[in-house]
Amino acid sequence: MKRKRKIEDMEIVWQTPANPPERHDYIFRNGIRYVKPYYFEFISHVKNRWAGKTIVDLFSDEFKGRPRDYYESAVKSGRIQVDGKNVPVSYVVQSSQKISHFLHRHEPPVMSWDVEILCEEPDVLTVCKPASVPVHPCGQYRKNTVVGILQAEYGFAPLFPVHRLDRLVSGLLILARSASRADLFRQQIESGAVQKRYIARVIGVFPDKQQVVNANVNYNAREGRSTVEVGDNQGNSTASPKGKAACTKFTRVSTNGKHSIVLCEPVTGRTHQIRVHLQYTGHPIANDMLYQTEFVSSRSAEGLSADRAAAKSCSPPEPISLENGISDTANDSNEDFSIDPMCTNCPNLAPKGYEGNEEGLWLHCVKYSGPDWIYECPHPDWASLS
Repeated sequence: MKRKRKIEDMEIVWQTPANPPERHDYIFRNGIRYVKPYYFEFISHVKNRWAGKTIVDLFSDEFKGRPRDYYESAVKSGRIQVDGKNVPVSYVVQSSQKISHFLHRHEPPVMSWDVEILCEEPDVLTVCKPASVPVHPCGQYRKNTVVGILQAEYGFAPLFPVHRLDRLVSGLLILARSASRADLFRQQIESGAVQKRYIARVIGVFPDKQQVVNANVNYNAREGRSTVEVGDNQGNSTASPKGKAACTKFTRVSTNGKHSIVLCEPVTGRTHQIRVHLQYTGHPIANDMLYQTEFVSSRSAEGLSADRAAAKSCSPPEPISLENGISDTANDSNEDFSIDPMCTNCPNLAPKGYEGNEEGLWLHCVKYSGPDWIYECPHPDWASLS
């Protein structure tokens, strides 16, 4: 639902999650999909550890993406409120109070590959997810997601993702069109009745015999990366591995002596499991800079994920071709959206730290199969070593 509010003599309209994405919300430039900035109200409740802080200290300490003087101005202008009321900058918050932050939201850009429809059924939709696009709203992404794009461009809603793919991973994505169908899929996945297949392009000549990696995966959310944890080979119980049990089967498909195409069959589903298990074998994904190095990012510096920070530490990628399904509308200008005088991201389309020039990982989901169903996705161009 859209609501109007008058701030600093500006009558502006903010959006809520009930406002569906629409075609005109997107701007395409040089092979990149941007979202027109829009006003949005974030609402949260004061956590116990926040209680006793001034409203400005709370935002400065907990949300470091903007400078302190911005938060002072936002409180004074009524863009930050407590329990729906304006408060002074010295106001001390109490536990469970409702805090609202009304801001000009800039979403990170993604590559402008189309979300290709693979199969449309009454209760199931399968698509080929492009790399760089998150599956569903999360973090700073809301409209620039597979679910948002499908709603804006095709009118598909509601959609219930049956499984997830990492943002930089491409390939088959199954979406149920009802909650009951999604529950059925998830029950089959959790019971181990579903087989999953991915392909990856890795460094070096992968062994010609099937490799099975049984090694715990320990995901560090703060760093945005996983590590493999193995136990003491001497049977020392005090050195039990951390993380969650994980198993992946790998089979070489082809090699050219420099790279290999590998079939990856994850038995479990841990965060970055295939990527970190391939690193563990000594054959990381050939363009996966996060798992080719010991690089660990500082996320607080720019609010970047480790993947994005790793990409920034490398040489810039080749210019993106506008062939093979990328749509583009050239020469859009900043006149396509309203500049907010208080916004710390304006006049740029993207928020700070997000250039939108990421390369998709050479990891692609090709097949999911269950007791009485199979869905597949075509292989990408990089899967051919000729």
